[in-house]
Amino acid sequence: MLQILQPTTGNLVAVNASGTVTAEDYEGVLIPAIEETLKSHDKVRVLFQLDPNTGFTAGAVWDDTKFGLSHFFAFEKFALVSDTEWINNTVKVLGFVMPCPVKLFALSELEAAREWVSG
Repeated sequence: MLQILQPTTGNLVAVNASGTVTAEDYEGVLIPAIEETLKSHDKVRVLFQLDPNTGFTAGAVWDDTKFGLSHFFAFEKFALVSDTEWINNTVKVLGFVMPCPVKLFALSELEAAREWVSG
């Protein structure tokens, strides 16, 4: 499940992932939030908080990939807040291809992540 975290201001979209994340979550929650932000801002900053034991369906991964590629230059900053080792390692390996700064934070560092991505 994806849930937009409040408050989000300016061009920040903060989202929490928990349980099983599906394509419907991307299509009904995250993508509309980012597209709405992009109506009034050139770029979006994303804070993505990943709860432990969160899983992603193949459809969610596909939607994430499609949306990311179609909006490749729309991201200004990306903060991942996660204690999930395989996700963190994947972002460490692939984060360099992002056209914006990407930074990892532990779940205990949520406020530091919010400050970094907002600054």
